[in-house]
Amino acid sequence: MTESLSTATAHRALFLDRDGTLMYDNGYPNKPEQVKLLPGVCETLRIAHELGFKLIMVSNQSGIGRGLVTPEEAMQVQSRLEELLAQKGVALDAVYSCPHAPADRCGCRKPSPQMVLQAKTDLGVIPGDSMMIGDKISDIQAGKAAGCRTIFFNPLGMGDAGIGANYHCRSWTEILHIIRAVSSCPHDDFQIHEA
Repeated sequence: MTESLSTATAHRALFLDRDGTLMYDNGYPNKPEQVKLLPGVCETLRIAHELGFKLIMVSNQSGIGRGLVTPEEAMQVQSRLEELLAQKGVALDAVYSCPHAPADRCGCRKPSPQMVLQAKTDLGVIPGDSMMIGDKISDIQAGKAAGCRTIFFNPLGMGDAGIGANYHCRSWTEILHIIRAVSSCPHDDFQIHEA
């Protein structure tokens, strides 16, 4: 499903995973009070938007397809996330989510790049000038398949061998450093791998 939230005109974007990237991963959250933003998220997204990046969430929400979360509960959780972001001056430009279970074999579930490519069509985003940020290999695979640079968000700094991301970060502060560097030379192909 797709929901446009802004009419920003930037042609580059941050494609953002949700659980474990924007907010703490609670498994299959079904209550608004389970939503807690990760440290540094709001400052980084606010600055990224000021630098000309659209903010686009692309999230697998298989709890719906698995019958663990109702569509109404999912909407309440998402609304709470957007409310917390708005309190810090951050608005998402669009939200794309896949509600299907893996067994459904849909075309939209990451690692498929379909949600990213849909945003390209809907919002005029240029994947090569954009970045996918996520904490799972499926996020990185989706971003790479769409032609984006990729940031593997790994706060514990473990298990990132073989992920194949352009950048590895343990915090949103490190992600902000990369966004600032890339925004100053968007076509540079330099690599930053955080220890």
